[in-house]
Amino acid sequence: MELILAIAIGVLTGSGVWLILRPRTFQVIIGLSLLSYAVNLFIFSTGGLHVGQAPVLGPDGSGTLAEHADPVPQALVLTAIVIGFATTALFLVVLLASRGLTGSDHVDGREPR
Repeated sequence: MELILAIAIGVLTGSGVWLILRPRTFQVIIGLSLLSYAVNLFIFSTGGLHVGQAPVLGPDGSGTLAEHADPVPQALVLTAIVIGFATTALFLVVLLASRGLTGSDHVDGREPR
């Protein structure tokens, strides 16, 4: 399971970096979103992966701290998701304003000749 998660984080990071280096602003925004998803997965994975276990208590009503996932990374990821939505919305508004002012969606505001 850890290998699949590591590969997913690597693919998201690589795709995000590649899209950030593209000349169009929409591709840059999508690249930033992919990078934030990769960071969220990484932070979430630091809490530990427990497959097939009860989230809080076992079937008999008892549990130990060793069997539980750490709740702090989960809270951090939830906060990061909300902040990511807000910044993506802000980026899209700036993108639309920039396109309206320059007439282009190129990163530096003009098309290459």
